[in-house]
Amino acid sequence: MANSTAQDQKVLVVDFGAQYGQLIARRVRDLGVYSEIVSCDASADEMKAANPSAIILSGGPASVYADDAPSVDPKVFELGVPVLGFCYGQQIMAVTLGGKVGHTDKGEYGHTDITRTGTSQLLDGTPDEQTVWMSHRDAVSEVPEGFVITSTTANCPVASMEDAERKFFATQFHPEVRHTQYGKRMLENFLFDICGLQATWKMDNIVEQKVAEIREKVGDKRVILGLSGGVDSSVVAALCARAIGKQLTCVFVNHGLLRKDEPEQVEEVFTKQFDVDFVHVHAEERYLKLLEGVTEPEQKRRIIGTQFWKEFFAVAQDLDGVEFLAQGTIYPDIIESGARKTGGKASTIKSHHNLIPFPEGVHFDLIEPLDHFFKDEVRALGTVLGLPDHIVYRQPFPGPGLAIRIIGAVDAEKTEMLKEADAIVREEIDAYNERLFEETGTRNSEHSAWQYFAVLPDVRSVGVMGDERTYQHPIIVRAVESQDAMTADWAKLPYEVLGKISTRIVGEVNGINRVAYDITSKPPATIEWE
Repeated sequence: MANSTAQDQKVLVVDFGAQYGQLIARRVRDLGVYSEIVSCDASADEMKAANPSAIILSGGPASVYADDAPSVDPKVFELGVPVLGFCYGQQIMAVTLGGKVGHTDKGEYGHTDITRTGTSQLLDGTPDEQTVWMSHRDAVSEVPEGFVITSTTANCPVASMEDAERKFFATQFHPEVRHTQYGKRMLENFLFDICGLQATWKMDNIVEQKVAEIREKVGDKRVILGLSGGVDSSVVAALCARAIGKQLTCVFVNHGLLRKDEPEQVEEVFTKQFDVDFVHVHAEERYLKLLEGVTEPEQKRRIIGTQFWKEFFAVAQDLDGVEFLAQGTIYPDIIESGARKTGGKASTIKSHHNLIPFPEGVHFDLIEPLDHFFKDEVRALGTVLGLPDHIVYRQPFPGPGLAIRIIGAVDAEKTEMLKEADAIVREEIDAYNERLFEETGTRNSEHSAWQYFAVLPDVRSVGVMGDERTYQHPIIVRAVESQDAMTADWAKLPYEVLGKISTRIVGEVNGINRVAYDITSKPPATIEWE
């Protein structure tokens, strides 16, 4: 296997409904090895047909002894490839191979200290005492024959185990999350030392693969795409443009709730750089009328989403030969909509604007080439595809646009006010991030802001300007540090940056007399306010 290439190396991640299932696949790709998710319902023969170099068993919320607990085909352990299990993956490995799992008196959640016990290929090069991330109540109480215990905690007698001869390894903790100090080293040990793989996979490979998949699926048919101008839909548009060119029609529904200057930027990129049909639907006045007096955020989302599809399908039904709908769905969208595709169930955090209400008699097959990827991976794809930086590094932006950053009713005056304030926030933090990039050489340095924007709350505050009392709106600045939007911490922006943002907004935006900074992490908050 040492001579394998990017094309013939593949790690299968078996999903048992884990919160971190896709994150495992992503961490493997980060290390230069291609990976993809398969359901735990897949048979060993189906997995064998995928020609995996290794298999990783994800965590999951169930107890292995529950009546409806997900299981794995026992023949997976007869395929002759290394297998690594995390959390539920360790437990299912243990019971399948003859060990036992018990219910512990005390669960372990969050940061936990483990102690190594003897030698371990998986833990090689890591300290005897280290901090990992746990999330369990059940735990292995008796390891299968041939396994040795390689680490313990105060409450978990089998924090990790391995059968080096058969190349089976497992941990009760989660090496894939960044809270596990040496998780990356453990994954490197598994992929490169144990499996003998090479770090040869890169985003160029996935572009070639996705383009080929789109061409094969579409054939000579036509594809329509609702282009929002955000990173996700733009990358899908660029992928489809490379794959099928003029067979793609991009429909840009302008609801008037985009950020300052964005409609013009989107039209320029997709009419001058990419050879696709581009339809610009001006629906600004229709949206304002529909949103008049509406204050409840979910109602805003429903109105905006429903009207989007009305505008979109009005265009679609005038086109001949369209059989496919392309969408920029990415993995966090699937998590937050509760629409998991691979066996687990997630709680719905917010309604998802990509749920499609097809009109009666209308149906398109979906093309969702990004649904296994996180935001920063999508950005990397955009760069490979040649999208300009102002698209690739554009801030994540909700489908309902500024309507859910205006707390309370939406009107033209508030929309204009927020556009101007938001432009200042982005301009100043863009400059701050650029300075960090020049200093560190990376756009994802420790303290660079990952997403940042302005919020207009439904309150007014007293102020004084030019010796006169004012009673105007405040602006809340939201800026977070994150890798993938699954978790986020508030950005530790320098005081001078915050000060300049405040001075500019109050001085340049009519109707604003106060600026506040949101210092709440996700969780417990979400990144957006509504």
